[in-house]
Amino acid sequence: MNSTFDPATCTYATCSVDDYGQLRYIPSLAGNAFYLGVFSLACLAQVFLGVWHRTWGFMFGMLGGIGLEILGYAYRVRLHYDDFNNNYFIIYLVGLTIGPALFSGAIYICLARIIAVYGPRLSVLSPRAITVIFVGCDFFSLVLQAAGGALTALDISLSLDQIGVDLLIAGLASQVASTTAFCGVCLQIMLSVHRRPGLVNRNSSALRRSLKFKLFLSAIAISTLAILIRCSFRVAELSKGFSSALANDEVKFMVLDGAMMALAVSVLCIGHPGPALGIMWAQGGFKLCRGRGRGRGSKKYKTVQFAHGLSAPEAAGVEFSTTRVVVK
Repeated sequence: MNSTFDPATCTYATCSVDDYGQLRYIPSLAGNAFYLGVFSLACLAQVFLGVWHRTWGFMFGMLGGIGLEILGYAYRVRLHYDDFNNNYFIIYLVGLTIGPALFSGAIYICLARIIAVYGPRLSVLSPRAITVIFVGCDFFSLVLQAAGGALTALDISLSLDQIGVDLLIAGLASQVASTTAFCGVCLQIMLSVHRRPGLVNRNSSALRRSLKFKLFLSAIAISTLAILIRCSFRVAELSKGFSSALANDEVKFMVLDGAMMALAVSVLCIGHPGPALGIMWAQGGFKLCRGRGRGRGSKKYKTVQFAHGLSAPEAAGVEFSTTRVVVK
């Protein structure tokens, strides 16, 4: 072939996938269509649950991630028919690389509500600090991955392509680090609950015993672990390059990326925070309002009503201040 040969003009009849394909295999139509269907159904479920329970922040994070997963698998389906198309490859790569960062953001904002249920004194960090720190880290990871995807998509030169890949790896690595740190904070809170039961909020005991709340906690744990496994795999995959054996092993990709993300999204539909927390989702965040009679510049957390599944005497409020908890 001459020097002006363009691999984009290849077909399966004229060129070898091993030599000119964006992937060194023809993506499975059935496998990718299956994941496309799973994420499409999850999208409908998250819209319904999010609107019904008004869990707006969680819903937008989940829908953003699911939308990118749908985009990625839609273009993997298109790659099944044309594995030589670079545009299809870039769209799939960026979609499936960035999507899980938005799932992480949705999970991070749940922890403030969980702390509100158990009691803020059980955590080394305040609900506000946890949300700001981890969502900030997630945003940083997202920016790195988006920048890497953009440089890769430009396809100007090999050097810029490599910079793009390096940024993708850095973004994924930072997501692994922040997810690991998040697991550490969750573990610290769990140990505090068992070691310091006197600090656990007594007014939320009925809520903590409910099946919906237990499903919610299980969903957070399973989805976080699934995201950690998936991100670790993608770091290893991209570190070895697009032409490596790992990057071209569809079975490993389907299990360690596709199945992990499908699992994460599915359990977050089953153990959705809306049914678990009810009205407390809106009242258990870290919005601040000015208090009365507390001195200039003082602030306090909004009152949290543990009204979900509790009797009237139990539905007492809990006021969060930056220094103490007052149980009414």
